Amino acid sequence: MTVTKAATKAALIAIPLLLSAGGAALAQDTSMSFFVTSIGSGKGGDLGGLEGADAHCANLAEAAGVNGKTWRAYLSTQEEGKRGISARDRIGSGPWHNAKGVQIAGNLDELHLSPNIVKSTGLDENGNLVNGRGDRPNVHDLLTGTMADGTAYFPWMEGDKTCSNWTSSGEGSATVGHHDRHGGGNTSWNAAHDTRGCSMEALAMTGGAGLFMCFATNGG
Repeated sequence: MTVTKAATKAALIAIPLLLSAGGAALAQDTSMSFFVTSIGSGKGGDLGGLEGADAHCANLAEAAGVNGKTWRAYLSTQEEGKRGISARDRIGSGPWHNAKGVQIAGNLDELHLSPNIVKSTGLDENGNLVNGRGDRPNVHDLLTGTMADGTAYFPWMEGDKTCSNWTSSGEGSATVGHHDRHGGGNTSWNAAHDTRGCSMEALAMTGGAGLFMCFATNGG
């Protein structure tokens, strides 16, 4: 079969176009799929349970102009006689990007072993820095109620770690992380220490304002 010069030229033109189309198809979505809430519920550790916290994430994301994603708060729960719901099991498989398009983690393992979460990347839904150590007020305590690997506390662990499963604004306590990775040696982003209570006043004592993290389960 004879191949004409015109056919050869057409094929050579088509190759880069196909490669370009393939590259576009494989291009990763870097739209926001992670953020620290700019505000909390206003009721300390009472977030309205997991459902209320998830709704808060969705409302903030929508107000910031991000639509079409399913949002989950990075929070665990505790239950009697069995392990509660784990934060890592709620947030999808990644990857996740902040409001500036910077990748936080590519998957769950990276998120819990070596995430790119520091003050400059742990942004709120509007792409703003969240106050940390050295700022006034310092609000780097982010509610999580989880252990460092992202799992819920075992039922035999002593004490409330989740402000009564995110329904208490008074008694109890919650495990928090530090988005800026600073604070008296407590550098964990998700399990730095426990609060002194669940009220706004109690949270402020250790550097908190009832903020928490949100992840898109269908994140980019």
